[in-house]
Amino acid sequence: MNQNINIDPYGFREYDARWLYEKDINKDGITNLGKGLGTQIKVHTKKNNPRVIVGHDYRSYSEEIKSALKKGLISTGCYVEDVGLSLSPMVYFAQFNLDADAVAMVTASHNENGWTGVKMGIKKGLTHAPEEMKELKEITLNEKFSKGDGNEKEIKDFDKIYKNDLINKNKINKKIKAVVACGNGTAGVFAPDILRGIGCEVIELDCNLDWNFPKYNPNPEDLEMLHEIAKVVKENNADIGFGFDGDGDRVGVIDNEGNEIFSDKIGLLIARNLSAKHKNSKFVVDVKSTGLYSNDEILIKNNCKTIYWKTGHSHIKRKVHNEKALAGFEKSGHFFFNQPLGYGYDDGINSAIQVCHLLNSQNKKMSEIINELPETFQSPTMAPYCKDEEKYKVVDEIIEEIKKNKLQKIKIDNQEIEEILTVNGIRFSFKDGSWGLIRASSNKPSLVVVTESPTSNERKIKIFNFIDEMLKKTGKSGAYDQKI
Repeated sequence: MNQNINIDPYGFREYDARWLYEKDINKDGITNLGKGLGTQIKVHTKKNNPRVIVGHDYRSYSEEIKSALKKGLISTGCYVEDVGLSLSPMVYFAQFNLDADAVAMVTASHNENGWTGVKMGIKKGLTHAPEEMKELKEITLNEKFSKGDGNEKEIKDFDKIYKNDLINKNKINKKIKAVVACGNGTAGVFAPDILRGIGCEVIELDCNLDWNFPKYNPNPEDLEMLHEIAKVVKENNADIGFGFDGDGDRVGVIDNEGNEIFSDKIGLLIARNLSAKHKNSKFVVDVKSTGLYSNDEILIKNNCKTIYWKTGHSHIKRKVHNEKALAGFEKSGHFFFNQPLGYGYDDGINSAIQVCHLLNSQNKKMSEIINELPETFQSPTMAPYCKDEEKYKVVDEIIEEIKKNKLQKIKIDNQEIEEILTVNGIRFSFKDGSWGLIRASSNKPSLVVVTESPTSNERKIKIFNFIDEMLKKTGKSGAYDQKI
């Protein structure tokens, strides 16, 4: 590799690529990434001149990174179609609308300033899976590039096509007062217009673009952002509050009383609302999500099935696609809607729209709707330290131990383990709907532990203690980031 090229291998993550710009990757490194991606797209599409949609988020350096990426793509023979300042879902939508072969979105999502990255995909509605990221890494770092004569063109005003597509399909007749918070990120030029367009009264919060993110990072899991939304909701007597991340593929929700609603429960409320009109549907949720889906009386009444699957937006997206599910929900706030509601990818604004449809269909406040769900006692997501090279072995040990416990009918808080799911670590459930989960983190040297009980807080804690004791016995786990 040319010594002027800087590209740290660690930036090739499980589903996308992210680096600290100039420290871990330079402009020439980005161009090589474009060459690697262009080569990969040609291999997968079997085309000499595949069409690639490219967009960028609002950061001071995103346009120059996009230019370097395009240079690499064009050198392999790709025809680049640049839609300009974008949200990730707008780029995904453009692939459908313009019938292109692949996408590449320059964004660091909710990461702090200094970070950059690329979200990419070839098959419509899907982003790179882990095996595709490994392939891209190998092509790029080994410089196994194809050559060709590509070109580029600018697609002007595509943002209007994206906005109108969401507005025209989603008009509501109830006047919903919504606080729309964008943390000065790119969603600020999209979300208020779209939500006004469907019929909401919008109160804007930090919607002006500022790549310094002067108050907080645009991240709907950031407590600072959520507390600010809650304050403005209460001050304005608003019906709902929405917080969007930097590239607009996730949303956080605050009810009319200023309470944060966990995304897995928002997903359940949306699924309930959709199930009346779309009977016999499938829904996909990640293994960290509430157990309420599996025995929800409304979903059962409407003959709907819930599939628990691997955590990670790329995994859930693919499962929704493969199962032809109506929707998928991830606890982190990524929601996926298939036709007729969407195109299968995660779009935070469309997710907010589905919440508006929920409010539009019922003569109730959001706080009343959420209170209709059965009470559950849910732990936060807890991450005990575990070395990258050991974490998967530790999880395998725990899986074997839990299987033994089930076989021997060992009781935890007077309950036997009834069901085991091992698609992503192990999630073990009890007759009353209580469950515990342990899995290896996909992006950090840690494990992930979550427990929940619809019966009592004590049972939730006892399930955690059961997992914690097993972890201690391995001698390979360390301190938790937080604990119940």
